Amino acid sequence: VQLQASGGGLVQTGGSLTLSCAASGRIFSSHVMNWFRQAPGKEREFVGAIRWGTGNTYYSDSVKGRFAISRNTAKNTVTLQMNSLKAEDTAVYYCARGNSPGESRSRGQGTQVTVSS
Repeated sequence: VQLQASGGGLVQTGGSLTLSCAASGRIFSSHVMNWFRQAPGKEREFVGAIRWGTGNTYYSDSVKGRFAISRNTAKNTVTLQMNSLKAEDTAVYYCARGNSPGESRSRGQGTQVTVSS
């Protein structure tokens, strides 16, 4: 599967941004589509995930209540809605397919999100 994230940009603190991940190839109901982010000089961080078949979502504590993940099974896309953005949300965000939340077996190119204070 090939994955491509898009929708990044520059936003002010407290603002919102919507990222999209387009997948070409099969996504099975057992798969989990994950969002990760990585800031300069920091380790990769799990942001959240959605199980393709059930739509169950999982979030890291750092984004819970602010971010929301959804999927469109007809279009093979995953959306990350980010609200109440903080400066510490600045990072390259990318999506990845795995078999469980936090697992990255196939990842795509990321998109830069910059939150200015």
